[in-house]
Amino acid sequence: MRSIWNGAISFGLVSIPIKLVNATESHSISFRQIHLADGGRIRYRKVCELDGEEVPSAEIGKGYEEADGSVIPITDEDLAQLPLATAKTIEIMSFVPADEIDPLQLDAAYYLAANGATAAKPYTLLREALKRSRKVAIAKYALRGRERLGMLRVVDDVIAMHGLLWPDEIRAPEGVAPEVTVSVREAELDLADALMATLGEVDMDSLHDDYREAVEAMIAAKAGGGFEPAEAEREPAGGQVIDLMAALEKSVRAAKASRGEAAAEAGGEGGGEVTPLRRKARGAGSGAGAASAAPKAVGGKKSTATSAKKTAASASAATKKKSTAGKSAAKKSTSAAAAKKTGAAAKKTATPRKRSSA
Repeated sequence: MRSIWNGAISFGLVSIPIKLVNATESHSISFRQIHLADGGRIRYRKVCELDGEEVPSAEIGKGYEEADGSVIPITDEDLAQLPLATAKTIEIMSFVPADEIDPLQLDAAYYLAANGATAAKPYTLLREALKRSRKVAIAKYALRGRERLGMLRVVDDVIAMHGLLWPDEIRAPEGVAPEVTVSVREAELDLADALMATLGEVDMDSLHDDYREAVEAMIAAKAGGGFEPAEAEREPAGGQVIDLMAALEKSVRAAKASRGEAAAEAGGEGGGEVTPLRRKARGAGSGAGAASAAPKAVGGKKSTATSAKKTAASASAATKKKSTAGKSAAKKSTSAAAAKKTGAAAKKTATPRKRSSA
């Protein structure tokens, strides 16, 4: 990779020659401005406003414009003579825990490469010291005409440097937070936690720019003459959320469905309308009888369900009484039959046999 800056890291009295290399690259697609009538390129020419002549890059310098409109020329030699210790040095000032750095301050990222064989030893020493301390180094450096703030950390076996914005370059978030007072219920937080757990973690290497790929495919199709614009799917306009609980529940179900999880608790296979969570009524039973709650007493009168219950209880008692009476009658009839049979037998025994005469 091509270096964009050569200098040294100042680590106390230790100097580490390094080369600065861009750690990131942009893959965004750039477009040219064209004349719609004939497709010709539209170019901007650098013209001197005094003589109206186009000026080549070699004749263009820097200047500072004062309040009255006058311009003071500033040359690269003027900037190089400034008593700036960080002109060619990344000067480490302190070491702090990484979580003390506000992510809002992070700017461009660079790799620091050891410049030459003699730099390998001190470079490795600083790298291993950063690893063992589990801290990052805060440093100052100068790049592109201004002094900057940087953070050094270890990425794999390389020292990386993130440009940091100065603290006074971070704007305070005034007027950004909602102005109205909003209360969040525990049930809503529970559903939000469930959604976060369902979404889980993501492999950062699997993420890609869908928009850029669509633009590249469109350009390729147009170049081949086979491009047919498709009607874009319009998403519903954003508005006020009417039922936050229902929206959270639906989000959890959609996340589970996208991950191929069972949709049993999502309300069926079809993934129909979302039913907000409701608390079960106290004392409610199960089965078809518990599907509809008994009506409460109104105006001091007993409910229909209570009357029906008493009627059923009376009918049950009558049936039980009748059954008992039937059993008693049957038992009495059986006893009478047995007694009659016993009496007949006794009578037969008591009657003497008549002897026949010769």
